[in-house]
Amino acid sequence: MATTEYMLQTESVIKQYRQSESVITAVNRANIKIEKGEFVAIIGSSGSGKSTFLHICAGLDRANAGRIIIDGQDITKMHADELGRFRGEKMGFIYQKHNLIPQFTALENILLPTMMCNKPEMSYQESLRELVECLGLSERLHHLPSELSGGQCQRVAIARALINNPQMLFADEPTGNLDRTNADEVLRLLLKIRETRGQTLLMVTHDLSIAEKADRIFRMDNGVLSLERDYVGGNKKTVVSY
Repeated sequence: MATTEYMLQTESVIKQYRQSESVITAVNRANIKIEKGEFVAIIGSSGSGKSTFLHICAGLDRANAGRIIIDGQDITKMHADELGRFRGEKMGFIYQKHNLIPQFTALENILLPTMMCNKPEMSYQESLRELVECLGLSERLHHLPSELSGGQCQRVAIARALINNPQMLFADEPTGNLDRTNADEVLRLLLKIRETRGQTLLMVTHDLSIAEKADRIFRMDNGVLSLERDYVGGNKKTVVSY
């Protein structure tokens, strides 16, 4: 029986790809436990498997072996429709490339998840008002993505990921396409919203200055996940492995 004290827990997750006659192991028996409300960052070089692992944890890709447990529910046992509903209710995902629909306004992009996952107990208007105010989007809601700056597009993407008030938020290099000023501002706003709403955040990043803001930092190296840095009482503590 899965415990519910963790928001996210993985057990020996393996992901392999076949390349010609070779088998590439992108994720090699990855284990992680993330408490509710925690901010965890995963760092590593390009091709190390960190984004693949993130996508598997978020239910966007399937593992070859292992278990992914979110809020006590094993998503590896869910069929596609069940997983889709669960993701809509429990999870939000922020991509490096904002992936906004170019023909839709900022407002329409933000509200897309509400059409796929209707939570009758939620007030989308209230959630929208809070997000738009916090992210500074009130003057841009009726603009198309082509009429927005890179930083504004990423703010829209953050609002879209948060409109359903998910408990678990995944972010794949959310500031990777932004300059330093916009990256710092987007991170500040994201952490402000997370603190207000209490979401658990798992983020993949190349940016060590961003990773430093996390409660814990993991490193992915050739598909192997290990705990690189732990914060205890605000003091950094180096740990050899998880």
